[in-house]
Amino acid sequence: MNARSLLSLLQLVSPGLPVGAYTYSEGLETLVQQEQLKTAADLQQWLMQELQYGGIRVEAAILVRAYQAALQADPHQLSIWNQWLSAFRETEEMREQSWQMGRSLNRLLKELQPQSQSLLAICEPCNFAVAFAVAAACWQIDRSEAVLGYLQSWATNLINAGVRLIPLGQTQGQQILLNLSDQLEKTCAEAFSLSDDQLECCSWGVSLASMNHETLYSRLFRS
Repeated sequence: MNARSLLSLLQLVSPGLPVGAYTYSEGLETLVQQEQLKTAADLQQWLMQELQYGGIRVEAAILVRAYQAALQADPHQLSIWNQWLSAFRETEEMREQSWQMGRSLNRLLKELQPQSQSLLAICEPCNFAVAFAVAAACWQIDRSEAVLGYLQSWATNLINAGVRLIPLGQTQGQQILLNLSDQLEKTCAEAFSLSDDQLECCSWGVSLASMNHETLYSRLFRS
């Protein structure tokens, strides 16, 4: 990766990117209040299972497809996968999260990368993974490194949520992220090998936690 592409990837996965990722816990807040997640080991195991079997694995595979559509300047194909990903969401909360983050990134790209709008114009509402893929393609970020960055950014956000919720120390959070490295690489590789018929997940635990979030007595996060 050249320096320009590396800097673009770092900007795209930065916690400072104004897409609101930090406001979501993806059900972790429910699980902590229900005392299902109490330790750093619990959080690491939960994230490991999600990377192996959960929806984030499918998101990464859709990112690969959306990236290819963007490279081919094919807005129709991009729209198909965007609609597929919207339909794939198991809960309203998860769908709204993806749409809100996608909308925020799309708004940012209008200023930073105006040519992306010709591709994203028919993707409304736009999922975050699709907007991320278009940004990565427009910024000439290597496809595999874009997927790995997307997965690492997802893990970082949820670890930060866990650090605040459980709570954990910052060092424990960083150790979890380091321990997930091998699985992040495996999930990234799988994203390129999954056929369309293999786009499936087992994430009912996340779905239930997400749906129950609105019933919590007090909340720090939006989901």
